[in-house]
Amino acid sequence: MDLSNWRGAPRPERVTLQGKYVRLEPLSEATHGADLFSAAVEPGADDRFRYLPNTTPPDYPTFADWLQKSEASIDPMFFAVIDMRTGRAEGRQALMRIDADNGVAEVGHILWCPGIARSRVPTEAIFLMAQYIFDELGYRRFEWKCDNQNLPSKRAAERFGFVFEGIFRNHLVVKGKNRDTAWFAMTEEDWKLVKPAYLAWLDPENFDSNGQQRSKLGTAATRS
Repeated sequence: MDLSNWRGAPRPERVTLQGKYVRLEPLSEATHGADLFSAAVEPGADDRFRYLPNTTPPDYPTFADWLQKSEASIDPMFFAVIDMRTGRAEGRQALMRIDADNGVAEVGHILWCPGIARSRVPTEAIFLMAQYIFDELGYRRFEWKCDNQNLPSKRAAERFGFVFEGIFRNHLVVKGKNRDTAWFAMTEEDWKLVKPAYLAWLDPENFDSNGQQRSKLGTAATRS
């Protein structure tokens, strides 16, 4: 691949990404704080925070402090995940480790709360972010990393079309414990192959009246 004319890509901006089922908005404590706190502390919170760098918030002031710091951050750049059915913020995710010179970014700090679990929302939230990175900004690579013990995250990465690339042993110390990191990525070439599968899966005709899928997301099959 000849990249002699490559001059880098623009840095992501705090934009709103609108889909059919979800809207990604730049994170705001004033706008999203109450909804996000309520969603974050629903039953099972400790399991959802297990592999995240922060812990289950004990109270709103503590959570608001984290939100305000995250709102001001440009890397990671946080987005609230808004369920279009309810208009409520039901999660968050971030673009991080942004390397505009080489056209690489990672999705991380993902927290999808019970209100959107096992729904169309998380899938479209990843689709919107990948579409922004590849189609609008012209990036070459989009990464997903997680604790190697986090089996649900690894399964999700593969379902979303990210390719497993290996294990980085003794990669991080998180909450006083070693983290071996499972490394996944989607290249611009991968995106061209998996994007049609996303579009087909997200089509309203693929869901029944209860929002249940008729066909599974076929990103792996499409790429092969």
